[in-house]
Amino acid sequence: MTHLRSHPNKERRPAAPRPALAVLPTDHLEEVGAWGRVTSSLSYVYRPATAEALHEVLLLARRSGRTVGLRGGGNSYGDAAMNSEQVVVDLRRMNRILDWNPETGVIRLEPGVTLSELWQYVLEDGWWPPVATGTSFTTMGGSAAMNVHGKNAYKAGPIGDHILEFDLMLPSGETITCSREANSDVFHAAIGGFGMLGIFTSLTLKMKRIYSGLLDVETCARANLDEMFAYFDEHTGHSDYCVGWIDSLAGGKALGQGDVHRANYLPEGADPIAAQTLRLENQHLGPNLFGVVPRSIIWLFMRPMLSNVGVRFVNFGKHLLGSVGGVKRYRQPHAQFHFLLDYVPDFKRAYGPGGLIQYQPFIPKETAGDAFGDILTLCRRRGLPNYLTVLKRHKPDDFLMTYAVDGFSLAMDFRVTSENRQRMVWLTREMDEIVLDAGGRFYFAKDSTLRPEVARAYLGDETIARFRELKRRCDPDDLLQTDLWRRVFQEGWN
Repeated sequence: MTHLRSHPNKERRPAAPRPALAVLPTDHLEEVGAWGRVTSSLSYVYRPATAEALHEVLLLARRSGRTVGLRGGGNSYGDAAMNSEQVVVDLRRMNRILDWNPETGVIRLEPGVTLSELWQYVLEDGWWPPVATGTSFTTMGGSAAMNVHGKNAYKAGPIGDHILEFDLMLPSGETITCSREANSDVFHAAIGGFGMLGIFTSLTLKMKRIYSGLLDVETCARANLDEMFAYFDEHTGHSDYCVGWIDSLAGGKALGQGDVHRANYLPEGADPIAAQTLRLENQHLGPNLFGVVPRSIIWLFMRPMLSNVGVRFVNFGKHLLGSVGGVKRYRQPHAQFHFLLDYVPDFKRAYGPGGLIQYQPFIPKETAGDAFGDILTLCRRRGLPNYLTVLKRHKPDDFLMTYAVDGFSLAMDFRVTSENRQRMVWLTREMDEIVLDAGGRFYFAKDSTLRPEVARAYLGDETIARFRELKRRCDPDDLLQTDLWRRVFQEGWN
């Protein structure tokens, strides 16, 4: 491995022009889409299984005059893992565990290892991933590229806070090792750098020690957004996880009503049958709901409910059940608490052929309450309420292209149809203004609508200039590109 060296005084040569597009084998031509199913395009997809094969794909793309986009589990809601009419490298076959130390909890793995594969590998040794997304099908390379977070973001930070080092293949084929000590600038920019500086070929992470396969969970209903924030303020200091589920259709005094779930790890000795609860068979969701209905078809029954009337009925019932009996406490397996999006496989199909987008702003705690109230009210006024709304607490981090703030995020899923598509564009632009006025930021893993001027407004010219300089160092020919990169960082820039 070599270290990447900067030559600030050396005149940088312009990127070499790409050759004319050459024909690539049509058997690699596939439809590649956003996870939310709003957009898709044809790309030349390659699935290398080794670093050597990955380098060959880079050479092939360079010879053919095409750019290369990276794709992990394909769970980005928008176009972050798309590279229309160009080359897409699907890294899921690079999925080996390279080293595991059950004494220290340090693991080294390839980028295609999924979160599901990771937790199943370490669980029975008494460890759990320090950050878990709402689905277990994200890859660790994709998670690092987007610097994902979980329901414990306010305490554990994003996944990057738990990455000790990584090997990064540059578009030239050179591999560099990056950590907080070596190539620190690349380390802090490639994590959260959405695949624009290089390709992770291995990552070393520290797992979280656990003493039970169960979590202590508490749920309760909150009457409005003020009560939601008050609950977070009161409980996050002594909770390992905390998340709110908001009824976006409620208005007036009930604006922001919903349920809150929080959870804590069990201390050592608190679980008398820890050896049993840590076994894999006691974690899985199982193929059927209630032991009867196959999970694979539940989305069919959800589709009629994904309307203003249907969601209003479901939210009312959910909030009513949450209100009856007050606070509820129980123990729940880790996998069942974390991976709620996996309860209904392909639930995105319930949104219909137009798909969905997610809009997730991150707003400082001082302005979050008013901003989120304004956003929820605006959505109702425009007749475009979102059907799944999740509130989380966050803390700042040290990564260059960070979305995090000392505050809150509100993740909102919007159904897209041919009739409302343009109205959704206008709505997101109105919400952008509310977010920017409140000092907020955005998350590339979820984004479908961010514009260059909005990125410039929240990231700042200095941050963007630093990232562009690192890209010139790591990728002088601009080989690594995606639809997101072109949309946000190439279009509209002078």
